[in-house]
Amino acid sequence: MSSKKKKPEPVDDGEEAGGGGKAKLLIIALVAVLAIGAGAYFFLFSGSGEAEAEVVPEAGSVVLEVEPVAINLAGGSYLKLGMALQFSLAYDEAAGGGGHGGGATPDGSKALDIAIAQFSGAALPDVQNNREAMKATLEQAIIEAYHGDVYEIYYTEYVTQ
Repeated sequence: MSSKKKKPEPVDDGEEAGGGGKAKLLIIALVAVLAIGAGAYFFLFSGSGEAEAEVVPEAGSVVLEVEPVAINLAGGSYLKLGMALQFSLAYDEAAGGGGHGGGATPDGSKALDIAIAQFSGAALPDVQNNREAMKATLEQAIIEAYHGDVYEIYYTEYVTQ
């Protein structure tokens, strides 16, 4: 049973074999760090050029006054709401050039519908105490509905009872 043959032991070349493995690991780590750095730079700094090129809307000359409407609130109260829509300069330019009906008066029914949907059934204290917050929400919804053609909204009447 002593006839077991020993396998020849691998020859250890010392620093050369160990150094080659460490060098490969160092190169891989360096490439990984560079890739992560490039990715971070791309995500953090590449969008900054677009923000500077973004067009800031300007107020135009078209102002549409929407007739006041009484909106039922919760608890039998109501809100009489009147508003005006200030359209953007881009709308003015497009309307004069044949877009948006070739200079026709804009329609305020979308804005009125959004206002009724937002305020209907709201509690009287919410409508009285959160006027500016509700206006900001209404304004954002109207701007989206008019595809950015509305610059700002103004309350012309805001009476609760």
